[in-house]
Amino acid sequence: MRSARTKQLIIEAYLALLRESPQIPTAATIAERAGYSVRSVFERFPDLHALRVAATDYAFTQGTAQAVARDFSGDRYTRVKSHVETRSWICEQWLPLWRALNANQGDSNELKSRINLIRQAILKRIELMYDPELSTLNETARRQTLIAIESLIDFESWARMRDFGGMSIEEAREVWVMSIDRLLPPTPVS
Repeated sequence: MRSARTKQLIIEAYLALLRESPQIPTAATIAERAGYSVRSVFERFPDLHALRVAATDYAFTQGTAQAVARDFSGDRYTRVKSHVETRSWICEQWLPLWRALNANQGDSNELKSRINLIRQAILKRIELMYDPELSTLNETARRQTLIAIESLIDFESWARMRDFGGMSIEEAREVWVMSIDRLLPPTPVS
């Protein structure tokens, strides 16, 4: 059990360092933050790539638990607002890991598959939240709308608004709410 706890603390140290700096942390800085030796890091993970994969799996599990779908049967405005609040919170929390994932995926099929899994989860959430509107579209228009919304609410879109645009969380959320509303077709009358 102690080994599992050590492994968890190393993962948490890695994630904390990513949040503090865009630089990919070294084994020495991870070990120092976790309160262990570099040897302990490599006893739990054969290399830093394995640590990145484990951290990604941990983050995906945490993000999924934190992003419970709410209000998916509400009216259009309620659904859009709820979706944007949840997605923006996830972007605020996990953007540094997302950037590290993309920067380090290289030839790693493991990391590429994790990125794909995350994107598929995002698309499924969009489909759930906007099913009434998307159900009115033909297959091509539906696919295009899904891709447009997914692009709009991407991690980097959030970073551009927050970091480069200097927007507050509320201002950035308003942009997403307004943009999603414009992208969606009219809600069918039931």
